Amino acid sequence: MRIVLALPAYNEERALPQVLERFQRVVGGAGYEIRAVVVDDGSTDGTAGAIEEWSRRLPLDTLKHEVNRGLGETIRDALELAARKADPEDVVVTMDADNTHPVELIPEMVPRLLEGYDVVIASRYRTGASVVGLSGFRRLMSFGARLIYQAVFPIRGVRDYTCGFRAYRAGILSKAFDRYGDKLVTERGFASMAEILLKLARIGARMSETPMVLRYDLKGGASKMNVPRTVWKTLVMMARLRFNRKPRP
Repeated sequence: MRIVLALPAYNEERALPQVLERFQRVVGGAGYEIRAVVVDDGSTDGTAGAIEEWSRRLPLDTLKHEVNRGLGETIRDALELAARKADPEDVVVTMDADNTHPVELIPEMVPRLLEGYDVVIASRYRTGASVVGLSGFRRLMSFGARLIYQAVFPIRGVRDYTCGFRAYRAGILSKAFDRYGDKLVTERGFASMAEILLKLARIGARMSETPMVLRYDLKGGASKMNVPRTVWKTLVMMARLRFNRKPRP
């Protein structure tokens, strides 16, 4: 089984090498064959140089957006490229390139896929999970949004709709791209992460979660997320999908 790490990156010159080093050491060290895919979303710092350096140290495919296109298009391109590089039973892992997600959790997520799940989410809302370095206001907003998401569009096994740290069976991604094509992701910003889950649920994907310790205190720079806007955009998108009886592919 191969583990393909798919990373959307925007101005992650400092954090990206740390993520790739941990991936190589932890996941490669656990005996898995590894590969990485990085989509550089119009970075203006030294991200491109970091990618080039790491392409000499592990199998790595890259795609560059000449201008910043947003998370939605970037995560779509990363998933599509990773799915093309993987066999159906391989695993595609997405996570943030800012060093806030624990790479060490990947070897714990993969066995859940072997149990028959198609997606395993590193969740902030399971027993044993915690968030370090985030304000109380941000935590409250995130928790409230999560309750609304569950009410508007419940998905069995899912509490965390927006976390980008996920392990996918490559075959379910290929099935999703066959079904939706480029329309798998239409949202430009962070609402795209919930959109992916909803569309995978529609094609019968089985999902599970594992608790995660999210380390905002390790983040190198300010968050790129506008939380109120993200919550609103996600709710609008979910409502559209929830009540559209004849959804377009």
